[in-house]
Amino acid sequence: MSAAPGPQVHFRTCNLCEAMCGLRIELDAGRITSIRGDAEDPFSRGHICPKALALEDLHQDPDRLRGPMRRTASGWEPVSWDDALDETARRLHAIQREHGRDAVGSYLGNPNVHNLGNMLFGPELVRTLRSRNRFSATSVDQLPHQFTAYLMFGHQLMVPIPDIDHTGYMLVLGANPLASNGSLMTAPDVRARLRAIQQRGGRIVVMDPRRTETAAIADTHVFIRPGTDALALLALLHVAVVEHAPRLGPLDAFTDGLETVCALARDFPPEKVAPHTGVPAHTLRRIARDFLSARAAVCYGRMGLSTQAFGALCQWLITVLNVVSGNLDRRGGAMFTLPAFDVVGGPRALAVGRGGFGRWKSRVRGLPEFAGELPAAAMAEEMLTPGPGRVRALVTVAGNPALSTPDGARMKQALAGLDFMVSIDPYLNETTRHAHLILPPVSPLERSHYDIAFHALAVRNTAKYSPALFEPGPGSRQDWQILLDLQHRLLTLRKGRPSVRATLKYQALSRLGPERVLDLGLRLGPYGARFHPAKHGLSLATLRQSPHGIDLGPLQSCLPRRLQTKDRRIHLAPELLVADVRRLQAAFPQDTVPEQNSGELLLIGRRHLRDNNSWMHNVPGLLKGKPRCTLMMHPEDAARRALADGMEATVTSRVGTVTVPIHVTDEVMPGVVSLPHGYGHGRQGTRLAVATAHAGASHNDLTDAQSVDALCGNAAFSGTPVRVLRAAAPESATPAG
Repeated sequence: MSAAPGPQVHFRTCNLCEAMCGLRIELDAGRITSIRGDAEDPFSRGHICPKALALEDLHQDPDRLRGPMRRTASGWEPVSWDDALDETARRLHAIQREHGRDAVGSYLGNPNVHNLGNMLFGPELVRTLRSRNRFSATSVDQLPHQFTAYLMFGHQLMVPIPDIDHTGYMLVLGANPLASNGSLMTAPDVRARLRAIQQRGGRIVVMDPRRTETAAIADTHVFIRPGTDALALLALLHVAVVEHAPRLGPLDAFTDGLETVCALARDFPPEKVAPHTGVPAHTLRRIARDFLSARAAVCYGRMGLSTQAFGALCQWLITVLNVVSGNLDRRGGAMFTLPAFDVVGGPRALAVGRGGFGRWKSRVRGLPEFAGELPAAAMAEEMLTPGPGRVRALVTVAGNPALSTPDGARMKQALAGLDFMVSIDPYLNETTRHAHLILPPVSPLERSHYDIAFHALAVRNTAKYSPALFEPGPGSRQDWQILLDLQHRLLTLRKGRPSVRATLKYQALSRLGPERVLDLGLRLGPYGARFHPAKHGLSLATLRQSPHGIDLGPLQSCLPRRLQTKDRRIHLAPELLVADVRRLQAAFPQDTVPEQNSGELLLIGRRHLRDNNSWMHNVPGLLKGKPRCTLMMHPEDAARRALADGMEATVTSRVGTVTVPIHVTDEVMPGVVSLPHGYGHGRQGTRLAVATAHAGASHNDLTDAQSVDALCGNAAFSGTPVRVLRAAAPESATPAG
């Protein structure tokens, strides 16, 4: 930690997105003078994106809360930590005692996976609540990946990762890694890695309703109608297993279900799906043949595929295509990591649970549980619908569901009607303004860091630990300390007196902290002393001595030994996914031609390199340049509505209306409009000066919580039907006097 008065150099990992870029931070007299890429980091090799510079701004942000706050009739007032934690525990306990354990819900936001303490201690608090009403950003983002990994490989985090550094053909659907820095594909300097594919004679092909930043540098971009990707993937499979022979290679010895997959694919020749997808049959067939003929190929899909009505089918079919083409668990294909802190195959006490599905369902709509959580699309209705089990209190940890979950207006109504709400969050934002108490943790630079989640999703095996740069401010608390203290208070109230066992556990965990738990996981992991006693193995001490990180090598073939299914076999055709194909066929009858509704457009999202959902819009440096919260619209669609570039338009869906400036561009296909997600700031009661000045419109004021993937429950907001009209001119102000 910084204490010396003279110049210092600190090395750490940026924890503001999934890329894990290495940073070189220079300080003088305790103040940051420079943030640059760490050229000696073996993974990122000196690359950083603009978000890295925001670490200093987040640390110094005058809007960031430094101590607990209580909402009163006259406004927000400071409160001591002990009083805030005591009141929180007392009110949560009282609500559960009167209305049952499910009356308290929880929501964990995206930043939790960027936080070592929250990853290790957050699940314990949630389990202590004993409520079935658990929600997180997972089901508005990547649930289809985890769902299919669980069914096919036996563990929700057995997610295949593109071996981007060795592939010869990369097929990208509904993903834009140049803007996301890679997502469920941790890949710093992804632009250089994509360029390297082309430099070694390979190809990049992008299928997307928008010509994204990634599509702009690809060899080929193909427009595809939102929500039809599963059809296109089945057509590619048809070519792979019907017009050609499947070639599983070594996987054939431990893979079940190939015959079922081949039978399904026969019903989806490219000619039958072309009218629905908008992709010509000859284009689909050419892509399939090029994919099959490449020396090594990988298919990769992300948000655009996951957040649609057939998201689970899409992610399943991507993996099936990689399997039947011989490109799973193969250099240059889709592979699996072997992280130093092994969340899949490590010690049970330290590993993430395998998952589980449908063990209970949401009270109102009957949506299925996955891995102990209900779909976030059910949150608002579970708070608003009367009856036993209604959510009357909510705990949020680093989450902003008011902007990040579907049907924002209904979520606002639900949050405002809670009996009690507590938020562990550093900001007074669109969600936490509804809280009764806010418990703010330290800044990212005041805590140590190790990426438990993203080392498990990386395109190369590495390990790196970052000590805290600054001592926490006076009276501040680490995230994990807040979580642990609240958990202990809840357990004490439940027992009626301090439990000896609970007290001893609390004291032990308080002494251990995240670092000691991390050290234990490293020592017991695949590179630790248990497996490498001659070299003493990997430990926290080893990482402390290697401030730039340690390169553990490229991804390696690891099947079948790393499979987590009970029979140690790949389940290529899980019954739930095979049966869901019938729903797809019913939605897109093959003997009909889709009608084009000229008055209705399909809304998709987008992100920008300088954005990170809703939680970094209070950083001045990231909001520079032209306004980014605009509605992209094709020139033909704009002309039909008498709209021109820069005009204000109203966008209306089944659940809401927003007003937003139009950006006329041929980067989106006709019939499609695109609005970024994460905006919609400037609401009364928030304390976000910069974000308020760049408020924008909330994408999720248009998306529909009733629209979900019926199979897994993930929010299906890609392709939301909307109508766009020219906004009425504002009325002239009445002269004063």
